[in-house]
Amino acid sequence: MRVLIFGATGMVGHGALRAALMDPGVEFVQTIGRTATGLNHKNLREVVHADLLHYDAVETELSGFDACFFCLGVSSAGMQEDAYERVTYGIAMAAAQTLVRLNPHMTFIFVSGAGTDSTERGRLMWARVKGKTENALMRLPFRASYMFRPGFIQPVHGAKSKTAVYRFFYTILTPLMPLLRWSFPAYVLTTEEIGLAMLRVVRLGATERVLETRDIRAVLTSRKG
Repeated sequence: MRVLIFGATGMVGHGALRAALMDPGVEFVQTIGRTATGLNHKNLREVVHADLLHYDAVETELSGFDACFFCLGVSSAGMQEDAYERVTYGIAMAAAQTLVRLNPHMTFIFVSGAGTDSTERGRLMWARVKGKTENALMRLPFRASYMFRPGFIQPVHGAKSKTAVYRFFYTILTPLMPLLRWSFPAYVLTTEEIGLAMLRVVRLGATERVLETRDIRAVLTSRKG
């Protein structure tokens, strides 16, 4: 399997990258983003590309992949809807439209979030924009596409949020994490679990195209395959 990862320097992307590099069935991993992760691995190549709305200059680096894990995202805090949509919807669609042309047999996995609004008409701005993005991605003619909607994400194995307030939040909650996982198993996933679930979905598919936390966990515990 050859895997392309967007947002590998972020918290979820870190988990996806680690899972892919540790999987013996993944022969090649490429990241693409404004900055490199700095990791060294025989199966890893990193493409630093500043303009994530346009890919003409790096198209030759974007073909021949079986899967794309799109983990790139920003916090909506303090952002107007048009700016948030330009980053969230605009970058995802620019990348996906390029990739579906170059890799029509690819499985595309987009990391969204719990509470995303598929109707695109809800009260929460971020949820509407995420819903619009999910809907547009699912209309593209990939071999398969799945929307991951994790709830609370526990960073493990060195994964860190790029948002300062989230890092503070996670630090405060770290001692309580075992209790949270025990009390709310349907709402908590680790970054490692999300990465492993992505790989499993590429290989085996999933019954739903939109996977909430409980569905992602079910992928991991399924006896299928």
